[in-house]
Amino acid sequence: MLSVAEAQARVLAAAGARRRETVPLHEAHGCYLAEDVTALLSQPPFNASAMDGYAVRFEDIAPGMTMPVIGEALAGKAFDGVWEEGVAIRILTGAPMPEGTDTVILQEDVAYEDGAIRIMEEGPGFAGRHVRKAGQDFALGALLLKAGSRLNARAIALMAASGHGMAEVYARPRIAILATGDELVPPGAQPGPDQIINSNGVMLSALARAAGAEVADLGILPDRHDVIRDAIADVKDVDILVTVGGASVGDHDYVQAALVDAGATIDFWKIAMRPGKPMMLGTLGDAVAIGLPGNPVSAYVCAQLFLLPLVRHLMGASNPFPAPLQGRLTMDMPANGPRANYQRAHVAAGPDGWEVTPFPVQDSAMLSRLEEANALAIRPAEAPAAEKGSNIAFLPLNND
Repeated sequence: MLSVAEAQARVLAAAGARRRETVPLHEAHGCYLAEDVTALLSQPPFNASAMDGYAVRFEDIAPGMTMPVIGEALAGKAFDGVWEEGVAIRILTGAPMPEGTDTVILQEDVAYEDGAIRIMEEGPGFAGRHVRKAGQDFALGALLLKAGSRLNARAIALMAASGHGMAEVYARPRIAILATGDELVPPGAQPGPDQIINSNGVMLSALARAAGAEVADLGILPDRHDVIRDAIADVKDVDILVTVGGASVGDHDYVQAALVDAGATIDFWKIAMRPGKPMMLGTLGDAVAIGLPGNPVSAYVCAQLFLLPLVRHLMGASNPFPAPLQGRLTMDMPANGPRANYQRAHVAAGPDGWEVTPFPVQDSAMLSRLEEANALAIRPAEAPAAEKGSNIAFLPLNND
């Protein structure tokens, strides 16, 4: 069986070339830049008032003096008169500073009467007070974002302010999900006496969409080799094909053989981990084929470790794998066996850092415990017994 690290490396190696596309900024959230972004203009593009007040030349003012007000400057409407020495111009936040002025006196620091202001107290204190200089935020041609950056709301705002309306990004991966099993019915349906509800499709769709992928849930297939084979062969124009269930080699596990008959090449189908041992990887044309176990917790853990990193890789992430954190056990743990163990756990802040409490029952079909968990505690293969207070690695579950 492969180690988790080797399986992760093979998953990324199976991926094809990343696709690029140009999208409007309002569609770019969560995407990764395919090229550097530089400023197409300076911000602010002119010296601008940072406050409501009066624009003056600093060397003209002194506490207690009176200055005539000869006009106004508004955001979006510059002062269109002629500035003279010793005068003030009413100005509002964001308005261009009139030529000849260099300082703003706050409106609360003056007394206005009969078309003139009288400066009270000490005034602005220094030249340039309450003025945003042209290019103070960024200048034309400045490097703002590097290729590979993930576009969050702040980065999108920066691109918009710098003159961009479109973003060159790596395309969102297209994923098709197929579940197999005669025992499955879709969510909302009434299961028969020997059936259960397929929770994996909606769960995996939600995870993949949250990571940025475009997802098509193709529903449930019966446990028939020919039906599964034909359905797989009909899947077109996807980057990732995800099958759920039937990934092992039991008498009614048809997915691996159906994939091969549909033209896929299988890389591996066993990983030294639990839950999730019978996960399968292959390629089908240009698509990566991932076969996930049918147990919902196993499918979820494998999605966290393999499917979502593949999505992030195809989207352009430089480091697509989740980074483990360190905490302290709140209980003794027995020695682990030959497979890495990813245990549902609760993590909370303690006086000396994170405190990790693995749940006592780890059955891979128990979704209630998965929903309660906020982390996966990691026990490496062949790890010795661990005492309460000893260090343990964990993966936060905060991305879905």
